Amino acid sequence: MYSVKVSKLIEHFKLEPLTPNIEYENRQIKDSDVNRPALQLAGFFDYFDPTRLQIIGKVEHTYMEQMPEDERKKCVERLMSYTEIPCIVFCREEIEPFPEMVEYAEKSGIPLFKTNMSTTSFLAEVNRWLHVELAPRISMHGVLVDIYGEGVLITGESGIGKSETALELVRRGHRLVADDAVEIKRVSGTTLLGSAPEVIRHFIEVRGIGIVDVKQIFGVGSVKEMKNIDLIVKLENWDQKKQYDRLGLTNEYIDILGINVVSHSIPIRPGRNLAIICETAAINFRQKKMGYNAAEALNERVMNNLQNNFNN
Repeated sequence: MYSVKVSKLIEHFKLEPLTPNIEYENRQIKDSDVNRPALQLAGFFDYFDPTRLQIIGKVEHTYMEQMPEDERKKCVERLMSYTEIPCIVFCREEIEPFPEMVEYAEKSGIPLFKTNMSTTSFLAEVNRWLHVELAPRISMHGVLVDIYGEGVLITGESGIGKSETALELVRRGHRLVADDAVEIKRVSGTTLLGSAPEVIRHFIEVRGIGIVDVKQIFGVGSVKEMKNIDLIVKLENWDQKKQYDRLGLTNEYIDILGINVVSHSIPIRPGRNLAIICETAAINFRQKKMGYNAAEALNERVMNNLQNNFNN
């Protein structure tokens, strides 16, 4: 279970506190889903999850506005009895909480906040943000580089040349995301998002030279904070006994957090330009996504040629 502080939510979305007397620094959000308590305001609390962030928009506010005052107080009191609610956010500039909501919020210790964003916009933004912040994650040893818009994770044994390859790729105009340690989050059923730990962000360790600040040397255009992981390039020492794929008709995959990522095993030998190989792998991967597979095109050409020779 991962969590994000309510204070981080407030800072990110610049929310206005409506209950300044309530302390929220230690309150945590542990559920990436959010809730608009429409049914709860109507008195239906079955399957209500109080650990979710609660959002009140124009529809909910108008409904409460039309309720008799006594009934509204009872409804608000019951909602606020769920002290596990991390916080409640009111959307739209013209919406203000009813006095009884502030009163019961202070009794229950549930902070209230306000945003000028529309309910739909805030709902979409906060839902996306929470899914990233609370996503399952893992840390892997490797280098993540943005090559022609494709996130390429370069892996391999320590000292095999991952950082040097990344440095050459940056010099050729590509962008570094992470070196040595890559934090990977599963933000959806098909998407892995990679980033660097904050303490080592934008730094590369090059054996024989030491620590290199990529952002300072090559400029802000040479780095990126986050990138989807689309392709894995695994560097390994050349093994004469191993049969390496020379056509690419079938893909190899590596499972990361339940998602299969296309992987290429690249044998290391003196004289091989790893930066160009990584660039070519990224371009070839993009071509496949766009519907063109060079290996299949060559195979089809060879088969047609054999068929024509057989017919003649």
